[in-house]
Amino acid sequence: MGGGMLFRKTGNRFGLLPTGRWSASRLADEILRLAPDREGLSDQELLGCAADCRCSVRGGAEADADETLLAVGPLVFEAIRRHLGFRLYAVQLHAGIVLARGGIAEMATGEGKTLAAALPAAVWGLTESGVHVATVNQFLAERDHRQLRPVYAALGLSSALLPEQAALEEKRAAYRADIVYASGYELGFDYLRDQAALFRRPVSRLGDGLLASLRGDSASDFAPVQRSRGMCIVDEIDSVLIDEARTPLVLSEPPGDAMASPQGTRRGAESDGDAYERAQVVAESLALGRDYRLDPRKKSVELTERGLAAVTESAPMKCPLRRPWAVYVQNALRAEHLLQRDVHYVVDDGIRLVDEFTGRIFDQRVLRGGLHQAVETKERLSPSPENLTSAKICRQRFFSLYQTLSGMTGTASSARREFRRLFGRKVDQVPLARPSRRRYYPTRYFAAAEIKYRAICDDVLGRHRRGQPVLVGSRTIRNSEVIAELLRKRGVPCQLLNGRQDLAEATAVAAAGRMGAVTVATNMAGRGTDIRLGEGVAERGGLHVIGVERHESTRIDQQLAGRCARQGDPGSVQFFVSAEDDLIRLYDFRLGFRIAKYAAADGELYGNLDKRINRLQLRVEGRHAAERAELLRQDQQLNQLLAQAAGIRTG
Repeated sequence: MGGGMLFRKTGNRFGLLPTGRWSASRLADEILRLAPDREGLSDQELLGCAADCRCSVRGGAEADADETLLAVGPLVFEAIRRHLGFRLYAVQLHAGIVLARGGIAEMATGEGKTLAAALPAAVWGLTESGVHVATVNQFLAERDHRQLRPVYAALGLSSALLPEQAALEEKRAAYRADIVYASGYELGFDYLRDQAALFRRPVSRLGDGLLASLRGDSASDFAPVQRSRGMCIVDEIDSVLIDEARTPLVLSEPPGDAMASPQGTRRGAESDGDAYERAQVVAESLALGRDYRLDPRKKSVELTERGLAAVTESAPMKCPLRRPWAVYVQNALRAEHLLQRDVHYVVDDGIRLVDEFTGRIFDQRVLRGGLHQAVETKERLSPSPENLTSAKICRQRFFSLYQTLSGMTGTASSARREFRRLFGRKVDQVPLARPSRRRYYPTRYFAAAEIKYRAICDDVLGRHRRGQPVLVGSRTIRNSEVIAELLRKRGVPCQLLNGRQDLAEATAVAAAGRMGAVTVATNMAGRGTDIRLGEGVAERGGLHVIGVERHESTRIDQQLAGRCARQGDPGSVQFFVSAEDDLIRLYDFRLGFRIAKYAAADGELYGNLDKRINRLQLRVEGRHAAERAELLRQDQQLNQLLAQAAGIRTG
């Protein structure tokens, strides 16, 4: 029955573990066979069995992989049955085994990923090396921890929810638990805070460490907040390691704090004064093509020779600046032409950035290099103080610091090669507990966005009258508000979700399956929330999902489609595409011309362009994958240089 060593220290970069001789599905079936024998145990006896397992694997001791899973699996099954009233499905155990072995489990939406994480968290929690369960936001971390905390307690495992914006001691206390639930970005920022604090420590003189050792003192008084990174289970791992990979985690601080640190420097010690407003005036005097060129794909601006000469001539003479004057003008041009209100940001007590992939609004994110201040100036707001970067890391490298990394998502197959090439992770497709009843309607194509919006409203109105609930998924806040307003003008009540509050989102999205409900939301609003069908809805076809446009990534489209037809329920999906959509406008404008040219008198093209759209998405995804790989390479090189310069070992 034996297999590889589940808790063996591995020498490779990402801690990929042997899979054992038994397949995940066979192990899952065996755990289900053994589980009834644990029902007769008292609570104390169940706790004692878990303690025996802890002794056998404590401290990373070598233990047979299959035997360990067969010992712990039935205990987890029984703890969930007693405290939650659920009996785990074989597919949930299958996913848990994949995660415990350090793989990526592709598990369809609604199949129970929260419960699937319990097995690997318990197995690795028994090693006392520290388990972090990373979710996409704090709301999901709190929800999942609240549900599984009694399960872990029944097995003698401590668990905690990592608080955000809390005192250091409160965070240290959370990290001391066997299992910690947290948002992925908060784990990353705590690591950066530790690194920044470590870098600020006074450099020891030669021999100080030896003298401290001879005196019996500690050579270092530094106590990191985050303890060693043993095992991390990442929920929606494709969102974290792929979709958000081009946005690094950046720890910033006010200039005064940076001045106090050894590395703190400040170009232009005085205020920039009116530099941002002056730059905007200069930018408005420049002509596109003659003075500058735009690249909407990269959101970049390039000055021509003539434009650079005009900008140089306009430079302020006495105003101290943090950066070259031309950068101020380029930022003003980017803010004006490439960053759109209610698409890339919203104005609400300041500039609040919108995540490109999730549509969620983030209060703590800022644009760097003076671009944030350029946007504020564009929106007639006073430029905020410009913070300085004290530490940063790309998300891929942060999660690679864990000894073992695993994750789950409903859409990993299309990124299988990238997971294997960059992270050494194998994707395992977990079978469905029940056959899918999702129906895909043909994509509809239109010459203009306005015509497309009217067609969407016609479709929603017809389904609403029949009592079928509809979820309209939009890529941007602006488009969601346009559609919601059109529906209201036609007498269709709808719930609009723009990703402002996790709890409000979850409550509203959970109600999206009620009879006649119409919900308009950004694509990823309320992700992770189960949409249950109301009474009589299944007979009307279940939840119908409308995609307002095709995304640059096929996985985002699949995630939107996955909001319906969960756990064997009926449901349907249809996408609407126009020649003015960003995917076509930025990456295949000739396709846009073709749609507009051959559309019928009503503005709709009655043909199938799905294959061309699919090829276009693959091409764009390939380009983004290359950018992520280059970002990771640069981040690793920079980390090596910083480590050599500082004389310390990072990570």
